[in-house]
Amino acid sequence: MEEIKKLEDRLNYSFENKKLIIEALTHKSYKQPYNNERLEFLGDAVLDLIVGQYLFEKFPNHDEGKLSKMRASLVNEEGFTRLAEHIRLGAQLFLSNAEENNGGRSKPSLLSNAFEAIIGALYLEAGLDRVREISIRLLEEVHPDISLDTLFKDYKTTLQEMTQALFGTTPEYKLVGSHGPDHKKEFEIAVIVDDREYARASGKSKKVAQQEAANIALQLLNKGDL
Repeated sequence: MEEIKKLEDRLNYSFENKKLIIEALTHKSYKQPYNNERLEFLGDAVLDLIVGQYLFEKFPNHDEGKLSKMRASLVNEEGFTRLAEHIRLGAQLFLSNAEENNGGRSKPSLLSNAFEAIIGALYLEAGLDRVREISIRLLEEVHPDISLDTLFKDYKTTLQEMTQALFGTTPEYKLVGSHGPDHKKEFEIAVIVDDREYARASGKSKKVAQQEAANIALQLLNKGDL
């Protein structure tokens, strides 16, 4: 419980119902009668609403398209992982030995899901106003300069420009797999240039997976590893 107290201090919130926060921190590999998947589902919806309202109020002159791009840059696995790392969430997770030995405490998917679950638990116990206050504080600590330019990176466009310049061709994005239930399906996308696969990535939508795969390919190209 001492580790949970440390997490509560970082959240600036103490749970009255400790079962809620324990459930939010419990990965399915831990083999308990409960895990954090239901709270994750709820937290995802809560964060979507909170971030959407936050951007709506913060940027009154932005149209729907710009607001959607900004929200997509914050409400995703990478964004939630950064928030989870900020509150050092990995150290508090309840994992199986196998998952822990496999680097589970630093896996983006586990950290992202656990952060969503924590938000779901906060919402159930403290209500929308309190969870909004906590979420926005963390968001602004992680992103001190929130704007369209700082948040939205169109890796696909950048990669296309680079491959056209280097190889005279454009990348192709191929769906190579998908898994998970409908409400949190993950899509795996491969980037292919001249019939050669450059990188793969997964995401909660095909667009997110394409952007992440393009980002990985760009990093490899910039290092000269491809």
